[in-house]
Amino acid sequence: MDLFGGHCLSAVRDTTRGPESEEGSSDSPTPVAASPEQYIKHPLQNRWALWYFKNDKTKSWTENLRLISKFDTVEDFWALYNHIQQPSKLGFGCDYCLFKDGIKPMWEDDRNKLGGRWLMTLSKQQRHNDLDRYWMETLLCLIGESFDEASEDVCGAVVNVRPKGDKISIWTGNCQNKDAIMTIGQQYKERLNLPIKNILGYQSHDDTSSKSGSTTKNMYSV
Repeated sequence: MDLFGGHCLSAVRDTTRGPESEEGSSDSPTPVAASPEQYIKHPLQNRWALWYFKNDKTKSWTENLRLISKFDTVEDFWALYNHIQQPSKLGFGCDYCLFKDGIKPMWEDDRNKLGGRWLMTLSKQQRHNDLDRYWMETLLCLIGESFDEASEDVCGAVVNVRPKGDKISIWTGNCQNKDAIMTIGQQYKERLNLPIKNILGYQSHDDTSSKSGSTTKNMYSV
């Protein structure tokens, strides 16, 4: 994942410079700027869509969900990320959802309905210290396919901003794929550098949708 956090970002910055002659620029008193089409972009393995949910009680749930943008290169991801508000700046009841293109951020979607989510709950104090950093690392895990072959099971990720404490979750497509789910959970916990005592739980969407959050049981935990 250093590719997206560091080396590739440096490469992105390099593409903003004009072309240079191998023998120097002394023979070219009038540099010719490269057109945008000539800039080299770094493709991602998947195309992703970022959604925004605003809790307006005068509208239905689906009306409150809005597609912000889609991207499939490293450069387009950073351009989008750097021009939207951080989760800690959102109002209560708002969500960001990053999902593979073609998958809607809802339990009912065919790609989600048999799946579940790794769920991390943050305290109110963590909103200003950890929320934005954890969310950025979550996004980089997804677009960088950080879970090896298990990344194929990933559908997306959601951050919920709530008064009692915020939540970040990674959604997968099949809650019975234990090996892939455990790989994702273990590597995700390591990536965020969470203490061993911090337990992440995996819950099926079917269980979550039929029960209140406090009674939903974890199918798996790390």
